[in-house]
Amino acid sequence: MVQADYLFLMTDVDCLYTANPRTHPDAEAIEVVTEISSIVADVSSSGSSLGTGGMSTKLVAARLATSAGVITVITRSSKPGNVFDIVNYVQTLKANTSDLSSRPDSPDYEVQNSSPIPPLRIGIVPKPPLHTRFLPDPYPIRDRRFWLLHGLAPHGTVFIDEGAYRALVGKAGLLPVGVVDVEGQFSQQEAVRLVVVRRLSGLANAAPIPSTRYTNGVRKSGDTSDHEGVIESNRSTHSSYESHNPKPYEVGRALVIYSATEIRRIKGLRSAEIHGVLGYADSEYVALRENISLVKKGSKGIESGSESPTGMGTPSSRET
Repeated sequence: MVQADYLFLMTDVDCLYTANPRTHPDAEAIEVVTEISSIVADVSSSGSSLGTGGMSTKLVAARLATSAGVITVITRSSKPGNVFDIVNYVQTLKANTSDLSSRPDSPDYEVQNSSPIPPLRIGIVPKPPLHTRFLPDPYPIRDRRFWLLHGLAPHGTVFIDEGAYRALVGKAGLLPVGVVDVEGQFSQQEAVRLVVVRRLSGLANAAPIPSTRYTNGVRKSGDTSDHEGVIESNRSTHSSYESHNPKPYEVGRALVIYSATEIRRIKGLRSAEIHGVLGYADSEYVALRENISLVKKGSKGIESGSESPTGMGTPSSRET
């Protein structure tokens, strides 16, 4: 949101390691991470007296920052001067890369210009302090979309069918005809999860379902615990969608125009029918496209108050 270039996560170790260096002398430092979901690192550190949260929490922060295009660095907090040395190192790398990309590649350059190619002057890259650097996403999300995905705590879940999801990918808004079910209690203009499901063909014969919850986008049955990141079931006693084949999957977040109670009444209806059911029609949409943000393909989920860097992947092509 502040358009920062760097995020420094200061800790009591120099960087990420493949194992705990205190107990494994052969642990190797992980200096550059291009894809957080692919790293294999020791995250057993539970935090020091100077801060809260361990390495897992820092990976969550790194995932959020890199998805917004911010270079993220883990380094030792007892050496604050490392920040300047690391920034200088990264900036020198960028300058050298820029020089290489601007160098003429044509073999006829010397003939055309009647002079030899000038020698390339590459700055000396100083050896940086030990650190782990997370490279930013080449297709970062910015501002409002990032805020929708990561800055708002969802108050419920709106289940949509595959046709509605395809429409969202195509930049259309969410119409009530594409809504399958609603979970939780929320008001107008509050954030909700968007979860894609497959409609059941025979709703009248649907079997009762136990209480359900969603944790980091994963549906769990028979558990009624109540804590952050969990939405208790507040739907009818019969499921209106397939719960196993295929499994529901979270695809994004939205600010809704109607409340949970209103959406339950108009789900599956055409927009022209809203006024006849509710007695009014604030909009033909359940959520405007500008108030919807989808997660990218291969994402490990949406981090919003979660202490785990893992979550659920989605089939979307990129954040939109």
